[in-house]
Amino acid sequence: MNTVTMPLRIRSLATSAARRLLPSEPLSHEAHRAIYGDLSYLDGRQIVVAAELSGLCGQGGAAFPAHRKMTAVREAARRSGRRAVVVANGSEGEPASAKDKALLWHAPHLVLDGMALAAAAVGADRAFLAVESGHGLGRYLTAMSRQRPAPAVPVTIIEVPQRFLSGQESALVSFLDGGPALPRYQARPVFERGVGGGPTLVQNVETLAHLALIARHGPGWYRSGAATSLFTVREADSAPTVVEAMPGTPLGVLTGAGAATGQALLVGGYHGTWLPLTATALEAASPATLGVPLGAGLLAVLPHDRCGLVETASVLRYLALESAGQCGPCLNGLPRMAAAFNELAHPTPRSDLRRLRDDLSRWAGLITGRGACRHPDGSARLARSALIAFAAEVDDHARGRCRAPGRPPMLPTGPASPAAPIEQGV
Repeated sequence: MNTVTMPLRIRSLATSAARRLLPSEPLSHEAHRAIYGDLSYLDGRQIVVAAELSGLCGQGGAAFPAHRKMTAVREAARRSGRRAVVVANGSEGEPASAKDKALLWHAPHLVLDGMALAAAAVGADRAFLAVESGHGLGRYLTAMSRQRPAPAVPVTIIEVPQRFLSGQESALVSFLDGGPALPRYQARPVFERGVGGGPTLVQNVETLAHLALIARHGPGWYRSGAATSLFTVREADSAPTVVEAMPGTPLGVLTGAGAATGQALLVGGYHGTWLPLTATALEAASPATLGVPLGAGLLAVLPHDRCGLVETASVLRYLALESAGQCGPCLNGLPRMAAAFNELAHPTPRSDLRRLRDDLSRWAGLITGRGACRHPDGSARLARSALIAFAAEVDDHARGRCRAPGRPPMLPTGPASPAAPIEQGV
């Protein structure tokens, strides 16, 4: 397995080094201070106000306003009399994504600065930085944290298992409390009762890095559109590239030359949306104008010599195997959808195509909004979008034809949890 200590492909479309999330090389604490300057330590209320005025939202997929999360945790701590906890979420469960790993490798001190600010904002006395195991990040970040002056709130680096759902906030809380890294049913939300029973703020590492830049440059700088975002861009048979770009950057610029010859684009990761690619979209559309969730910030270009149905079937199988298996939509719905899509992915003359399409649409509707977490919703979104984006391929497969016979899927799927074969899940 490749490790994060190996060179990552980075492409920056930003200009000012002092306002970028990703420097060209990993930075020591001394080099970090030379580029970004010392952190302005505001008091807790000032940090929350700065986050609100900036319009900062979570970068982990949900895009929830950061100041509202911090306020909720702060108020829950006041009401309960318990000290809050901060969890920086760098446990990138998306097998195709690399943006959080790149950020933690190249700019660890921006994230650690953001954690210090978040801890002050909510009155925390403990903080955890959660990263995915198997990449060497735990050891590296521990060494980086030792370069810094003793923090007011100690930070513990913790490695979570390589599972798709390990980064879900209740799964992180469960793991930090000694349980499995799986979403759990909760009578009270994490912001009220999280790690050790205390109110807990869970924020993506990119969100915290932005908070550190806002503290330096002010909320007006961020709101003006001068801040950047990170994307993972994937093409067939090549390593991912992490791209840092300004708001409004066209898709063609973000994805590079490969998109010009692609047939479709997966936006937002494995809980994302397939969109057909056109020259007009490449020239004019940007992630902000697509009208679909950006999720984990993944942009995967599907070339014409690959089959979108095969790709989707592979990902849906992986998502079904990675589920917690503790609610009806995950235990029954996802395996059924994966098995049905597996049928569509095999080019075989069939007369029951309409029935198969109707079943997939019905199951997608039944599982949406009914799970213990949002895993079923995202999986249903992916399946629905594939039926639309690859409608012509569905018809071709029903006639026994495929545009890419024998080609394996290009999108990676990580080690799935033990489970019965999907084909038996129906």
